[in-house]
Amino acid sequence: MSDARLAALTFLEKCRRANAWSDAVLGSVMDSAKLDGRDRGLCTAICYGVMQNLLLLDNAVSAFSSVKVNKLEPKVLDILRISAYQLLFMDRIPPSAAVNEAVKLSKKLGYARASGLVNAVLRKISANKENLLLPKGNNKAETLSLRYSHPKALVEYFISVLGEAETEELLKCHNGEVPLSLQVNTLKTERDKLLSSFAEKEIAADAHPSLPGCIILKSAGAVSALPGFGEGEFYVQDCAAFMAVLAADPKAGERIIDVCSAPGGKSFAASILSEGKSEIISCDIHDNKLKRIRDSALRLGFNNIKTIAVDGREFREEFEEAFDLVIADVPCSGLGVIRKKPDIRFKSLSEFDALPSIQKGILENVSRYVKRGGRIIYSTCTVREEENKALAEAFLTENTDFVAEDFNLPGVGMSENGMIQLWPQRHGTDGFFIAKFRRK
Repeated sequence: MSDARLAALTFLEKCRRANAWSDAVLGSVMDSAKLDGRDRGLCTAICYGVMQNLLLLDNAVSAFSSVKVNKLEPKVLDILRISAYQLLFMDRIPPSAAVNEAVKLSKKLGYARASGLVNAVLRKISANKENLLLPKGNNKAETLSLRYSHPKALVEYFISVLGEAETEELLKCHNGEVPLSLQVNTLKTERDKLLSSFAEKEIAADAHPSLPGCIILKSAGAVSALPGFGEGEFYVQDCAAFMAVLAADPKAGERIIDVCSAPGGKSFAASILSEGKSEIISCDIHDNKLKRIRDSALRLGFNNIKTIAVDGREFREEFEEAFDLVIADVPCSGLGVIRKKPDIRFKSLSEFDALPSIQKGILENVSRYVKRGGRIIYSTCTVREEENKALAEAFLTENTDFVAEDFNLPGVGMSENGMIQLWPQRHGTDGFFIAKFRRK
């Protein structure tokens, strides 16, 4: 399995140099390494595991390394990280195998001088596994920061909103396995038929307990290889994002604009919920993203979706009061999708300071596109009040021709003043904010 570990090291190096997490990078690395199904699974588990537990792994290495973590060669540190992850979290891999593979990798990659240190550090980590998994800080925030590998400032932010106990539940969700949500294209098939085709291929799948058109997969492999993919019978979308469109209640015959549409899930949901009989314009500022939307719409059979390259902050005269429904899923800090994109946790909170101004600019602009009596859905995939409730309330205060409109979500309940904040630990979805406004 050394090929899987070598690919994981390549991935971590690419992420480190680009300062980004990317599924595309992981896929390309595994494709280049020509990994088989078993090794792809191991490589994926290691890559996600290391990113999700980075601070804990570095804490374990520093406890037994004679060289400070920040002084180690980056590649050697990555070898220690992927091996420490296997020792601490992957019970099916014998400790001796994890250690031996690490030593082999050190020598293979030209770090033979460090192989002794690697061997010694990993053996001590293996012998002290239980203590390392329960690190102690000077206070609760520091302890949670180490245990779940979230920066202390972010942990303190969550504690200020949720309290210590629920913050720990949230952090557990961030580091746990994330089920894959498929939205059934009910214009082409039925959920039970799709579930039957999965069962025939021995793919473990369950009907979502409250969303009629949703299927949950615990482990799917390549989505494009699933039965029905090529036929356009489903697409991938988190339940929270689908609920945002459910709250909008799109109808046949309506004109709809999705102003920040990539990767297109909300436009697809709107097409399904309006029985394919609405006119939908999907907008983004990047042509390559619009092409992916068009390709997916073609696969799904949605001929009512058109794409236009538009900046959501720039007013388009031809759009003024032209739409029954405006969907504004705006760029945000992404703190609601940490469980899917582990790198987001390591961004400084100060990096998000400019976002509310951008979000407000988009919302103010696109509110002019709503017909009298029409509605807006404002949504984000974050949990920061500055980007969510506070911004929505400010919009209502400053735009008196709009009013909040309550909505009911299956499995969640009724909104409060037209707003709902979804949380992974409460609702099993991404952290997601939804607000609904109607123009008088």
